[in-house]
Amino acid sequence: MSGQYFETRPVSKRKPARISVTIRGRPFSFQTDSGVFSREGLDRGTELLLEAIVVGPCESILDLGCGYGPIGIVAARLSGGGHVILTDVNERAVALARANIAANGLRNAEVRIGDIYAPVEDMVFDHILCNPPIRAGRGIVDRIIAEAPSHLLDGGNFWLVARTRQGADTIRLRMRNAFDNADVVKRGSGFKVLRSVKSGA
Repeated sequence: MSGQYFETRPVSKRKPARISVTIRGRPFSFQTDSGVFSREGLDRGTELLLEAIVVGPCESILDLGCGYGPIGIVAARLSGGGHVILTDVNERAVALARANIAANGLRNAEVRIGDIYAPVEDMVFDHILCNPPIRAGRGIVDRIIAEAPSHLLDGGNFWLVARTRQGADTIRLRMRNAFDNADVVKRGSGFKVLRSVKSGA
């Protein structure tokens, strides 16, 4: 399948664009392009996830499958003194995310390229944030969920947004299997934001 945003090297013709948005009362500017997810503006799932997340100062955060970076960039702004790592398999997305970190004046975020958790193989976080690539297939989403606990500190949060009609309730069951808990923390516009918490030993 050509031209998908989860390809390593998108072959679609470049169509650079810039969007400006206000999220939680703060202004952000993002450079986008063809071959990345939701190039024409923030999708409603991402907006809902960003309305829902609760991150504190000095926390470590992973934005998994970052695209051009809006989730990780907003999280970095919200978590003053924290550190955010954004990852994506898409080379074009990674380049855009790096440019957008700089354009938004952030110094507490970095971008790494690679598949799922490979770029942060030995790391653990306070939060993992994900708007998963549903079109990449169930196997990818299953891996994102199943491997999440091993990349979270005790008490850490796994946040995921999914469209209700694209299996949000099934995804919630998979999260419950992985974590023994999964709550709907926000819903709207046909999406649900789900959160699982890693319990201590």
